Amino acid sequence: MSFIKNLLFGGYKTSEDPTGLSTDANANTDSTNKVAEPVVEGKFYPRTLYKFNGHDDEKIFLAVKGKVYDCTNGRQFYGPSGPYSNFAGHDASRGLALNSFDLDTVRDWDRPIDDLRDLKPDQLEILDGWAEHFAKKYPCIGTLLPEPGVNDKVQDSE
Repeated sequence: MSFIKNLLFGGYKTSEDPTGLSTDANANTDSTNKVAEPVVEGKFYPRTLYKFNGHDDEKIFLAVKGKVYDCTNGRQFYGPSGPYSNFAGHDASRGLALNSFDLDTVRDWDRPIDDLRDLKPDQLEILDGWAEHFAKKYPCIGTLLPEPGVNDKVQDSE
């Protein structure tokens, strides 16, 4: 009877080792919690965003039009070996606007943030569509800002 009571009213912790053989306190916790932890909304510099590329950290963040999105749940797309992996940990705006996945559309973290001034109206419209897609599908966790002394230089002409 106590088994049914525990089953119905939650007396049994399924996250613990039911055998009790594990002596490591951390072994009884769910290892997927690392990825599922909530992210506090904040300000990101390109350098800090770069860390969340799926290689250096389990989480995958990318920026679109100055907003940073947590795309960890889209790991099959943005994670290592995914079709959009170039965008992970970067500002993906130019690549999305141009429908290009080339590495040259993604700036390194130590370059000025792309102001997208040279994009044509139809490219900006495409980018707006992508921004809507990300806003609906992934949580916005912050904004992308230039790092003082690193990304606040005048954009060089390319």
